[in-house]
Amino acid sequence: MHTTAVILKGPKDLGLGTLDITAPAAGDLVVRIRHSGISTGTEKLFWSGDMPPFPGMGYPLVPGYEATGEVIEAGPSSAFKSGDTVFVPGANCYNGAFGLFGGAARLLVSAEDRVTKIDPGFGPQGALLALAATARHAMAGQGKAVPDLIIGHGVLGRLLARLTIAAGAPAPTVWEVDPTRRSGAEGYDVIDPETDTRQDYRSIYDASGSTDVLPKLIGRMAKGGEIVLAGFYTDPISFAFPPAFMKEARFRIAAEWNADDLTCTRALVESGALSLSGLITHTSPARDARQAYEAAFSDPACLKMMLDWKDTS
Repeated sequence: MHTTAVILKGPKDLGLGTLDITAPAAGDLVVRIRHSGISTGTEKLFWSGDMPPFPGMGYPLVPGYEATGEVIEAGPSSAFKSGDTVFVPGANCYNGAFGLFGGAARLLVSAEDRVTKIDPGFGPQGALLALAATARHAMAGQGKAVPDLIIGHGVLGRLLARLTIAAGAPAPTVWEVDPTRRSGAEGYDVIDPETDTRQDYRSIYDASGSTDVLPKLIGRMAKGGEIVLAGFYTDPISFAFPPAFMKEARFRIAAEWNADDLTCTRALVESGALSLSGLITHTSPARDARQAYEAAFSDPACLKMMLDWKDTS
């Protein structure tokens, strides 16, 4: 078997190519991808060459961990059947390329326990379930508090705000330094941080991935408050100890989502409690992947770029 896939051969060396893929074994599904998203976090770091050493990394690699498509082959005892619409968080089925992410391909093979059946009506928004589950993972669980301040109004920041409101909590404040990204709020305020005078935030979530903002946040938190690092950070994180000491500050790192997060997030979307609308701002044919990745990483107006694979063999 073979497939057309996005192949990142090295920093900023990206294009479409053909790869052999492993044949499905028992418990595997073959999925024809319809849409795959481009991550402006971890994938951008691989594209730029700035990703620090990370388990399973290497070039060439197939990027993409946000994909939705159609099952075209399933085993006789599978819970899936041909024609099911599914969300796929990537795959590692390629000969000659790393599949650290592996979702940006026309055809892929994945263990069925990694695949989630979704409503066909989700359309390309089904690929956003990974980010929605990431936001939910940061917020949900014992001892965790919903945010009252969110840093960054990208897709992750918007999902954190929407999930906060869906939980019935007071609407959070969102800081955004880029004026072009302050629109699109649904039930919460997005402001220039320079205009904010509050110094009593108890739960601050950083979705910007910037290490420069951390010292500023310590001065804005209530005593005993918490800062949640929900982005991905390549530079060492540092801050002055005395201000953090005076605030008795707490810090938490939010890692990747798990199966429970995905199940709960899908239920919220299906029930209408969580909207994924307005987050996909750009769509490109997969054949134009090189230009699409460059635009996703350089155009501030691009919240989420989606590749459309329908005309790709």
